[in-house]
Amino acid sequence: MLGSALRYIPLMTDSILNIIGGGMAGSEAAWQAANMGVKVVIHEMRPKVETFAHRTGDLAEMVCSNSFRSDDSEQNAVGLLHWEMRQAGGIIMEMADKHALPAGGALAVDRDPFAQSVTEKLKSHPNISVSYEPVNELPIDGSWIIATGPLTSPELANAIAAETGQDALAFFDAIAPIIYFDTINMEKAWFQSRYDKGETEEDRTAYLNCPMDKETYEAFIDALLAAEKTEFKEGETAGYFDGCLPIEVMAERGRETLRYGPMKPVGLTNPHQPTIKAHAIVQLRRDNALGTLFNIVGFQTKMKYGAQKDVLRMIPGLEDAEFARLGGIHRNTFINSPTLLDAQMRMKSKPNLRFAGQITGVEGYVESAAMGLLAGRYAAAELLGRELSTPAPETAMGALVTHITGGAEAKTFQPMNVNFGLFPPVVDAKTGRKNRATRYKMYTDRAKAAWTSWLEDARLDAA
Repeated sequence: MLGSALRYIPLMTDSILNIIGGGMAGSEAAWQAANMGVKVVIHEMRPKVETFAHRTGDLAEMVCSNSFRSDDSEQNAVGLLHWEMRQAGGIIMEMADKHALPAGGALAVDRDPFAQSVTEKLKSHPNISVSYEPVNELPIDGSWIIATGPLTSPELANAIAAETGQDALAFFDAIAPIIYFDTINMEKAWFQSRYDKGETEEDRTAYLNCPMDKETYEAFIDALLAAEKTEFKEGETAGYFDGCLPIEVMAERGRETLRYGPMKPVGLTNPHQPTIKAHAIVQLRRDNALGTLFNIVGFQTKMKYGAQKDVLRMIPGLEDAEFARLGGIHRNTFINSPTLLDAQMRMKSKPNLRFAGQITGVEGYVESAAMGLLAGRYAAAELLGRELSTPAPETAMGALVTHITGGAEAKTFQPMNVNFGLFPPVVDAKTGRKNRATRYKMYTDRAKAAWTSWLEDARLDAA
């Protein structure tokens, strides 16, 4: 971490930064602002007001996957975002590293200790306090960050809709099931990361694999398509984010779709039948440090609970599986940020309000926390009588915030993960698949230099 990235400084204003929502974005925003010397109040409605997906009242609770995805900062845009957040002293990355689990080249975490650690660290900060009273209206006065995420309360969502005039504020996101490891048949399943990727033996064996032959796969697809699904309420529509499609929706797009997605059989060899190539492979990833829980990778679903058990137990090795959590579906609220927000993530019609996290139209834990990091710094700078520049679009952070605050087409705006397609092209970089590694390294080298420069220029302790 850069020594100048964060530094405690005397409070220069009586103003308080209020943050609605204690998820990834709200937690990161609070940490960044508090470390700059600003008093922060986090307004979190849980556990007083429960949601479908959350289980606890902890801040930064992970409700879907337990993975922050790739940690490769040289070849992957998500890994680059990890790097930038670490350099900025981010609490989410610090606690993720502390509670990391073996996951090949990915960063997966033990979700409960992770959230507990974030909560404890934020609550022990002298500049941070937490209120558990829900906020259901848009505040008129003061400095606020709205980071309510995909499960914004209906009351607050209605208030946002009334202010913005937007009708389509929601799409749907699905949760993958979690299985008890001791109910998996290891005479059929085996441990191996795809292409044996990873620096350690733990990383190279981070995934549990269940193979299917063609007949089993076809029967599985038939059952998946026929299974009873969760019905939408009247007036609701299913506008899914393509990076988190339910498996049944993928199957509806074509019988081979899953074989080229989460069930692709490449890079793996079944030690039980090394000479037989699987037609499809279902992967599971460790979900806690003890290795007692595994989530089914890419298997978000809206099947009803009874149907889930029947269909998922058709997977070889999972015939007797017991579920710690079944999959589910929940409302995911986001605003049309390119129309509504300025470059500082402020609502144009109410500049005292900033938005951060998934509600801005970024998708994923890391992206949400990253937008919280920027919003927290922007708000703190403003309260301290200064203004921060936007990070260069050549950085992962800058590419994301530029996209949501004007780079995206407003008429077709949909949630987006960080990816190199959001970055300005590298001059003289060769295109094509065979040049990808060199090209991506050029992107990340350029980004790291630009991010380091921005952190130095954004020092709030400078005269």
